Amino acid sequence: MTNELMSFWSEWARPTAGLPIVLWSLLIAVAAAAGHLVQRYIGMPKVVGYSIVGTIVGFAGFEGALWPLQGIGLFLLELGVAIVLFEAGGRLPLRWFRYNPMVLLQSILEASLTYFGVFWALHWLGLPDPVANPIALMAIVASPAVLSRVLMDTRASGPVTDRAMTLATLNTFYALALGYAQAGLIERAPQGLVQKLYPVGVVLGLSFVVGAVMALALRSALRFMSATSENTSILLLAIIAAGAALTAHIGGSAPLAALIGGVLLKQLNPKPWAWPRQLGTAASLLTMLMFVLVSIVAAQADWSLPVASVVLTVISVRFAAKIAGVAIANPGSGASWKQALWVGCAMSPLSSIALLIASGFVTASPLLGAMITQVALPAILLMEVLGAVLATIAIHSAGESSQPWTPEAFMTAEETQR
Repeated sequence: MTNELMSFWSEWARPTAGLPIVLWSLLIAVAAAAGHLVQRYIGMPKVVGYSIVGTIVGFAGFEGALWPLQGIGLFLLELGVAIVLFEAGGRLPLRWFRYNPMVLLQSILEASLTYFGVFWALHWLGLPDPVANPIALMAIVASPAVLSRVLMDTRASGPVTDRAMTLATLNTFYALALGYAQAGLIERAPQGLVQKLYPVGVVLGLSFVVGAVMALALRSALRFMSATSENTSILLLAIIAAGAALTAHIGGSAPLAALIGGVLLKQLNPKPWAWPRQLGTAASLLTMLMFVLVSIVAAQADWSLPVASVVLTVISVRFAAKIAGVAIANPGSGASWKQALWVGCAMSPLSSIALLIASGFVTASPLLGAMITQVALPAILLMEVLGAVLATIAIHSAGESSQPWTPEAFMTAEETQR
């Protein structure tokens, strides 16, 4: 009887998708609900809920996102990052640097202190330079993806908000250009300065060409299409997806090309953009998937006590270096010392961009990549969650959130209506 039922079932069933699609759909649904509950009952940004769900699933042994990422999983992560960076590039105030060059100095000093601080700390702990260098490059990044979600959920605006997002975008630019270039040199013998800078120029050049094509295509479309049209949103997502795939294929950096494309489009089309409405629900879904994917992958790290001490050292040195870099160059930048402190705290998050850089090193050298990810993955997982919390505390402490810190579930009727 059982055999007959199974035979009937196999002839009758006509699946259009496999079981992994079902599992991912349910996972995204649970993550969406968790994000809502975290914001409603704890007052934290939704990204914390997304990351917690991904972490739990990753620790449970979910096999839908194995490290190192490749194929469609890697492309979806690159696409999610590209969308965030295209938006961040479109908001980068280049004219601000002309009138306030100290902000650019803050960015360079903060990134330099973070890199050398983490590198020397890892060297002191006994890690070889080919392992310490990639981890220090990843530490430079202050995730614009996490920070933008925090700012969206807290409805933040003000000098601390603007400066933190600007500095996060700039240090992402540095880390992507250096990280993708250094990945190709990880197993080569020590070389001169010119040989080290040549790959950086290649990555920047290829990414710039693709970014410029993306910006010109969108600028041409905006001559006859409305910036708030649904079709414009679809066109934008399609061009970013095509640019991400093309850049990765020719050897550039897909996220870097998107960032450059956003910056160039802002110069070609300086009119204000309604980015959240324009990108729509599809971009929000990709962003949520990105956070869940990062958490699942990072949770697969080899957690042990010796590794934990190294990870905590990296996190502590990175946190102190970012605050110190912003504070040292703060005089003449137009911000108070208190605001500089909160800007440094707001730049704590690590997430998908650091994971992409780590993936590049693992692909280039599986042996050294395994040593790098032993430290990088736990640090990314901790700072995706803890960084979002620290950024939320910084925004509220700076008084730039229009959203009350009291969880929505515990607000009075008057506060909810307001």
